[in-house]
Amino acid sequence: MAPIEKLFAGLQYLLPQRLLSRLVNGFMRIRLAPIKDLQIAIVGGLAGVDWSESRLQDSADFLTFNDFFTRELADGLRPVDPDPESLVSPCDGRISQCGRITNDRLLQAKGHHFSIRALLAQDPDCAVFNNGFFHTIYLSPRDYHRVHMPASGKLLRTIHVPGRLFSVSPGTVRQVPNLFARNERLVSLFETPHGPMAVVLVGAMLVSGIETVWAGVITPPYGRKVTHGDWSRRDIVLQRGQEMGRFNMGSTVIVLLPPGAVSSMQDFGPDDVVQMGQKLGRLR
Repeated sequence: MAPIEKLFAGLQYLLPQRLLSRLVNGFMRIRLAPIKDLQIAIVGGLAGVDWSESRLQDSADFLTFNDFFTRELADGLRPVDPDPESLVSPCDGRISQCGRITNDRLLQAKGHHFSIRALLAQDPDCAVFNNGFFHTIYLSPRDYHRVHMPASGKLLRTIHVPGRLFSVSPGTVRQVPNLFARNERLVSLFETPHGPMAVVLVGAMLVSGIETVWAGVITPPYGRKVTHGDWSRRDIVLQRGQEMGRFNMGSTVIVLLPPGAVSSMQDFGPDDVVQMGQKLGRLR
């Protein structure tokens, strides 16, 4: 497996990552019903999408393949943990890594760490997360692709960081150093009753868009320079479990909290399955 992973990762350095993502962006938004329905049937079937979880049950109900990929869940399928002090999973997916942030470093995969400062583009709040906690969750193409709030908070600012578009599949994560701090991403910083919280939506190869509920489409177009957004005066307050954004295709969400915010963590390991609203830990 390792030689194949290395080969796949090596090829990604050579591929026109943004061009491929732009092409997929257009492909996912074709409105011709025969093409769109075929896309849903083939890609949804290959990915193993569970139709029983979708609020809409017929491909004819979706205008484009992208609408299908960012589909809503049926009512009541993802109840948010009832403990008002719980930190909950922002999405469906698998735990890539989680645990303590030590000496400004997060674990990416065995043998690979990356810096908070690099991930957050040198934001002034970087230091408050040191010795705190993080969860990195990978969304595969079959997963529900909307992202929700891990805890209630007020949006303070965002940082759109341009970068590469490496795949975030587990094999590539094991092979490409500093991957999450190299890929294009949107950092959202919130003020919560438990301290600052960062939620990072990491773009990836063939991920044709990142959207938020407060600003709409963030990518594409893909960025050329770091862009800061000040939202502190807009009074944007989102409750725990409320939708905050969405991905197209698979990607990764990283949640950061300072050391004083968390009283206990659930026992998760790499590759454990989580669902949106599931308890990840307890907040102070």
